[in-house]
Amino acid sequence: MTKPYRLALAVVLTLLAIPAMAANFTLWINGRNGGGQIGNYDSFTYWGPASTAAGVNKKAVNWDGKSHIADQNYLIRNALDCFCTGNNWCYVAVHSAGDLMIGYTMANYGGSTRYKKNPQPDASGTCSNSDGTTQTGWNIKWINVASGAGGGSELADIGSWAVSDVLTQDLKTTTARALYNHNTTRGVWFNMFAGAKGTLYSSVLPGQDDEVVAYHSTGGVSGSSGASFCNPSDWFCNDLNLGTANNEGGSAKWSYHTVKFRDDGESYNHYTNGAWGGIVSVVRTDVVNNAR
Repeated sequence: MTKPYRLALAVVLTLLAIPAMAANFTLWINGRNGGGQIGNYDSFTYWGPASTAAGVNKKAVNWDGKSHIADQNYLIRNALDCFCTGNNWCYVAVHSAGDLMIGYTMANYGGSTRYKKNPQPDASGTCSNSDGTTQTGWNIKWINVASGAGGGSELADIGSWAVSDVLTQDLKTTTARALYNHNTTRGVWFNMFAGAKGTLYSSVLPGQDDEVVAYHSTGGVSGSSGASFCNPSDWFCNDLNLGTANNEGGSAKWSYHTVKFRDDGESYNHYTNGAWGGIVSVVRTDVVNNAR
């Protein structure tokens, strides 16, 4: 064997012995109505300018925002397989019905066998296997939830949204709460950010709300239907307590759900307004500070 050949072989063997580099990613999962290009993890149309800082290696996990959760869920699993397996870890941020989507994913598929992937998606948003080995579930550090609709919205109950939009059926309060086991998060924390800048037309929503979703949902309160929860300054309903503590009146939050932000100043509504606005702005700031 010649010296150059031995040298080349040594280099190849050395490279093969080096483990794949680990990376962290931040996944943003949209809510109702969607807007981003499905399969394109750089399409942040739903949120705002793609140039805005939104966590390490940010990716937009787009789904259509109007189909049944179960029908579009494969898109979220594709993204989690791509970026949250092998040596790679993810931070996840979701908005509104994105809470229902990630909760459904963790409860029903978080214990499934996943192939480890190379984080290099094709045009459809899928990634190839890295080494043929598998793991259980995904590597997720935490999930930040902006105005989570995991507990449904009374606006869906009364038909305020177009009935042709089948997602509305999933967003009915009793349906959303029965869609999966909200207590099954595979040990991953759901950090809840609850907005409270409601308006007169949102009076159908019980307690404090952000015009679309009430505190019983955005605060991760357990139970089969919604109830009325407010800020401590409101005398007419029970307080939504911060953290994991039971709320005033004794109601509990779902397991691994904690209220990280409660909008005591009633400053944040539901909408991003194409500029990372509303309660999403609070979540984005938290992500920038902690997803590294």
